Parts: sequence; structure tokens; C-alpha cells
Amino acid sequence: MKSSPATKRRTRSRDRQASQHPAKGVWLTTWTLWFGLLLVVATVAVYYPVHSHPFANFDDGPYFFANPHVRAGLSWNTVKWAFTSFGAVTPDVPDWHPLAWISHAVDAQIFGFDDPAGPHDVNLLLHVLNVVLLFWVLQRATGAAGRSAMVAGLFALHPINVESVAWIAERKNLLSMMFFLLALAAYGWYARRPRIGPYIVVAALFALGLMAKPQVITLPFVLLLWDYWPLQRMFPAGRRGWLETQPNAEFPERSFSWLITEKLPLLALAAASAVITMKSQLAVGNIDMDKRLSLSIRLGNAIISYVRYLGKAFWPSRLALFYPHPGASLEAWQVWAALVVLLAISGLAIALSRRRYPLVGWLWFLGTLVPMIGLVQLNRQAMADRYAYIPFIGLFIVVSWGVADLAEQRHLSPVWLGGASMAVLLVLAAVTYRQIGFWGDNLSLWSHALEVTRGNYLAENIVGSTLLDQGHSEEALPHLQAATEMNPADPSAYMYMGAYDQQHGQLRQAIAQYQQAITLSDGAGQRNLWLRSSTFARMGSAYRQLGDLEPAGQSFRKALAINPNDSQVWLALGIVTQLSGNPTSAIQAYSQALKIQPSDVGYLLLARALQQTGHDNEAQAAISEARRRSRDFPTAQRSVDAVFAQHTVASNPNHSPDGTR
Repeated sequence: MKSSPATKRRTRSRDRQASQHPAKGVWLTTWTLWFGLLLVVATVAVYYPVHSHPFANFDDGPYFFANPHVRAGLSWNTVKWAFTSFGAVTPDVPDWHPLAWISHAVDAQIFGFDDPAGPHDVNLLLHVLNVVLLFWVLQRATGAAGRSAMVAGLFALHPINVESVAWIAERKNLLSMMFFLLALAAYGWYARRPRIGPYIVVAALFALGLMAKPQVITLPFVLLLWDYWPLQRMFPAGRRGWLETQPNAEFPERSFSWLITEKLPLLALAAASAVITMKSQLAVGNIDMDKRLSLSIRLGNAIISYVRYLGKAFWPSRLALFYPHPGASLEAWQVWAALVVLLAISGLAIALSRRRYPLVGWLWFLGTLVPMIGLVQLNRQAMADRYAYIPFIGLFIVVSWGVADLAEQRHLSPVWLGGASMAVLLVLAAVTYRQIGFWGDNLSLWSHALEVTRGNYLAENIVGSTLLDQGHSEEALPHLQAATEMNPADPSAYMYMGAYDQQHGQLRQAIAQYQQAITLSDGAGQRNLWLRSSTFARMGSAYRQLGDLEPAGQSFRKALAINPNDSQVWLALGIVTQLSGNPTSAIQAYSQALKIQPSDVGYLLLARALQQTGHDNEAQAAISEARRRSRDFPTAQRSVDAVFAQHTVASNPNHSPDGTR
């Protein structure tokens, strides 16, 4: 009996799958294992230097080492806080991403909160896991081990991803990507035989990804692309002969309306996540950033940023932690030129859509960047390297499959193709290794940002404050002045200028700078909460140095009203109240500080106040606890003696500029 054309197509499809699918071919299974092993080794080898890197002085504080909830480790209270502290989790960190918080709390439980090595290692482990997952998901869906390995290799070693791995605060990026890839894998399971069980798994993984970071909100869109290619569940009516690909017998074909309908529950999850995200940003006033820029400026920057991302995909140089927003300085010709580039590439992707993957890869890149492209401007940057972590996969697919197809058409040797691929990956590995080096210390990180960007007031400010903390105040001054000139409305520049004046004994001038910083940060909702708290604390320290104890106490109380979890400010308030003749209030302040962060100096201060009130036994117990905790007890004693001898205490040197990401 003669077979029908449809039967022949299904037979050819099964034969192809039997020869290529990892479950059907020993040869392919062997190569899959080798590719996976090489990907793991290469990723660890290139990224391992992050193990010895310090905390970044941008967000790592409120996300990890200065966050009292995270520092407490994993407990029911921490989990409850992570899920319920919506809209004002900690000063200047508004986002609702409970799984990221829980992950940081687990780090604190295992490694402690003062050593960055453990959290850095976990970030690297998650990146390696994402690399392997990406390879496995692509290889399972396409049956192409070599091409899938190249996509995973580009993802593993591209310098654009250094920011996501080397920055502890970006744990949320890595976690959300992991759940994104697992959801993609589960969707392949569901698509083979649509049932409610696998679909629930897809939805659950999507929800977990959203709870890690809402950047994965575009997953339903990606799954629709996945239906078109490589699963090939979607075939335009009457156009099958025009396409070079045929239906995949492993995945039943469905109508477009069916494919849209089955995504509706996932779209509902995405909508809920969008509402939560917008409410959390509104709660801290971040939407005000959006109101300051007109729609035309935001749209123009988005168009230019797409092209800038493309440039960094193919020529990954001049990477920085912060790219300042151009604002009204955008030139119309730049926007139109960028738009022409995007339209030309889109036209090319459509022209090549007979093979499906060019259109899928391009739309993946365009679509997954939409939530972070700045149409709704929540932050101060024009773009960010970490935002490319998922979108660049689309470009890597187009490049890997396109180059392989071109090599086949020209009958190039697989050895040649493999050698060229290895050369590209080696070059990327070298550039990535160099980029990782900039994260080795904060001064190098932000100095590099100054070198590769223009008008970067934030980098000027942080370089200046970092030099100030290191005692290089004269080197810091030009950077702080430049930050003030670039952005006179930035309160942090005035705060650090005040710190410079305070270091040089110009206390009245320092207080005036602090007052200017507080005035500029007023009326911004909950934005700049960290800055206001820190400025009040520094102002209190300046007043204390002047001997003005009453305004010093008022300043410390205002700082604590904003951030009641700052143990250093509680200690400072205790000293002021004790010097003012109120040791009972001082005991309360010291006790509160020790609840947040026990320390030898804190217990010695408490002991002095207890002795002053006649509680000698409790004072001796506090001294014993200080001795038990101290690494250098004589130095701690001298520090406390100096406080009362000079009626002064230094402000917390560990405060660092942290923004909301």
C-alpha cells in the first residue's frame, strides 16, 4: 500500500529525531555530555576570580550585608518579611522579589553576612546552572547538540553577563533566569502531550521566576515564539509549502487561537506581576522618574538603546555598571538612524522567516527587552548590561544557527566550523576575564565607568565617596565637585561634599551641605530614604563634634525614624543622651543597637551606662560579653575611652551609596 505524503513526512521526522534526539542516539548522547562538561569547566575557569571579590558599594548593602532581615538568616520571620514587605522592603529597595530575599538570607545563614566569598560562589553556581539548562533545553527542543552548545557558550562567556554574575545584588537576575529556563523545559514536556499536570508545573515555575525578578514577565510571549520554532506547533494556514521546516511529529500541531488561549492563565500571572511591580514602585516614588521625561524622550532612548545593545552583543566593549540617561540631549537624527537600523534588521528577519529561527531569535531579543527598555522610566540609567541576560539568547540563536547553515551551504568542513567557534569563544572569554577584573575593587569598577561613559555623575560621586572613605580626600574633591556640576539636583553629591568638609574640620560648612542634601531629597516619596537617613546621621555627628548635643540628638532621631535598623546610629544616639546626662535613655539606645548588631564596642558602651546607673552586676556581664566577642579588646576599650574623653564619635565609615535597581 502506498504511503500518503503526510505519512512520509511523519516518517522522515521520526527518522530525524531517532538520529538526533538525545534519548534515541548514543552518539549524540556522548557529544551532549562532552559539550556540557566543557561548558561547565569554561564558565568556572573564567568566572572563578569573583570568589575573592569584595561587596560592591552599590546595592550590596541594602540587599545583603546591611539588611537586618537578611542578616538574621533563614527563619519564619524572614520568610514572612520577604513575602509581606511590599512596597518598602528596605530604604531605596522597593521591589517585591521574595525568592531573591530568601536566597540572600540562606547565604547569610550559611556563610555569615560579612564575607562576600560565599554569595559570590552561589552566583557563579547559578550562572553555571543556567548555562547547562540553556544547552539542555535547546538541545531537547531542536535535536542540534552543536548549535545548542554554541548558544550556551556565547551565553556563558559573553562579557555583557559579567554584571549579573559578579554583582551579589543581582542574584535575582540569575534566579529568575533559572526558573525561566525550567519553565521552558516544562513547556516542552507539556507540548508533547497537553495535559493539566504539566501545564501547572509550567505555571508554577513561571510564578517562581516572577517572585525572583519580574523581568521574566514576557515568558508567555516567548512560549508563543517557541511554538513557532523549534517546537513547530504553529503552521500558518496554506503556507506550509513556503516554509523550509515541516511539522514536528513529537509536538502536535495546534491552531493559533488554541495557542493563544492556552497562554491566558500565564498572561494572568504576568498581569498580576505587573500590577505588583507598579504598585511597589509607586509606593517609593520611582514612577516620578517617568514623569520627569516626556514620552518622546523615553521612546527615543528606547530605540537608541536597542541599537546600543546590538552593538554590545557583537562588539562588547565600553561596558559599565551605570549608563547615564541622556534626557533631553537626545538628537533626533540619532533616533531616526537607530529606527532605520531596527526596521532594516526586522525586514531581513522577515525575509529569512522560511527558516523560522531568524524571526524567532529577533523577536525574542526585541520582546524580552520591552520591560527593561525604559518606556516606563523607573531608574536613572539609559540601559544596563544585566538587562541583556535573557534577551541576548535570541541573538545567540540567530548567530549560531545562521553560521551553521551558511557553513553547510558552502560545504565547509565541520572541523573548520568548530575551530572558528572555539576562536570566538576564546576571544569572548578573554574579554570577559578582563571585565571581571574591574569588579575586583570598587574604585576600579567606578573609575572604569568614568573612562567609558560621558556625563556620568553617579560614577563621579561614587569614585569621590570611595576615595573619601579611603582617606584620599584631596583626590576625592574634584570628583565630588564634578558630580555636583553635572547634576546640581542630586542630593548625594552635597552629602559627600559635607563629609569632605567634616573631615577637614569645617563643621558648620559641612552641616550646611547636609542641610542642602536633605532639602533636595525632600518630597521624593520614599526615594532617597537611605540618603536622608545617612545625611541626618552625618549631621548628628557634626553637631556632636561641635558640642551641640541637642541638635545632634534630634538629627540621630530623624535618621532612626527613617531607618530604625541602623545599629551605628543607635550607638551614636546613646552616646549623645549619655553625655547629656540621661544614662537611662542611653541604656535603651545601646540595647537596641545590640539587638540589631552585637559588637564589643556596643557592649562596652552599655557597661558604662549601666555603671553610671548603679547596675554594677549587669555592667560586668556586659564587659564579659564584649570580651567574648572582641577580636582586639584593648583597642575596643581605647575607642570607648576616646568617645567620652573627646565628646565625639566618628560616623559610620561603612555607609556606601546604594540605589534601587
